[in-house]
Amino acid sequence: MTTWNKGPLLGFDTETTGVDVHHDRIVTAALVRRDADGATVRTWLIDPGVPIPEAASAIHGISTEHAREHGVAPAGALTEIAEAIAQAMRDGVPVVAYNASFDLCLLEAELERHRLPTVSDRLGGALVPVIDPLVLDRAEDRYRKGKRKLIDLCGVYQVVDTGQLHTADVDVVATLDVLERIVDRFPHLGELPLAELHDYQVTAHRAWAEAFNTWRTQQGYDGEGAVTAWPVPATPQTLSGAPAVSTPSPRTPSAAEVGHLAAPAHPAPPEGRPIQDTLIA
Repeated sequence: MTTWNKGPLLGFDTETTGVDVHHDRIVTAALVRRDADGATVRTWLIDPGVPIPEAASAIHGISTEHAREHGVAPAGALTEIAEAIAQAMRDGVPVVAYNASFDLCLLEAELERHRLPTVSDRLGGALVPVIDPLVLDRAEDRYRKGKRKLIDLCGVYQVVDTGQLHTADVDVVATLDVLERIVDRFPHLGELPLAELHDYQVTAHRAWAEAFNTWRTQQGYDGEGAVTAWPVPATPQTLSGAPAVSTPSPRTPSAAEVGHLAAPAHPAPPEGRPIQDTLIA
């Protein structure tokens, strides 16, 4: 049986200045289109226009000085990324991202910050179809113990040739490989039409987020917890904190906050921070 898992698929990943979708910036991005004929890779190195905290640089290896010297201006790169994603969705090609809500919400916020049409604007509606291996793994193997970072799922699903993770293009390839192995293990996912698979993830993420928020409350944690909408809120609440590029936020994430870039995905105590802080692979 031929399924959507055979492609084409468009993988997407970013490396960033931090974990706050309202204020942080994209430093590198990658799009990998995979189909039966192979893969096509596009990458961007962006000067985010703000200092890159040392803790973030330690994760992805890009310093402020390197980004300023070699990176491109954000507006052009963001336009190219957004249009490529929007065109894939227009064509019915699923966009695959690990912890998709983080990368897509941050992309939408960046586009709004630079007064560019968001992906939603370009589509005239919702971002569909999206596939998130993290959401699928949580739903299909709910009671498995252990962390659920991308590197952990590479171990669980025996994706061994992962290269240097925390490089956007390498992370995308690993994400696509993990997705393939998930579908091999849970073949009913590959048999679902893409629209049904997207809706399945919406429901699965909401169930997980509500359970996670209940657990947070029981543990006495403060903060907003997990956003129940997936992959992005139906209303632009995620973008409301994004200042226009002419008045950038003076806030710089602390080392402790950015350190959550490497934190366990599920279900680490969030210490009062939004769930995005605990989900980055």
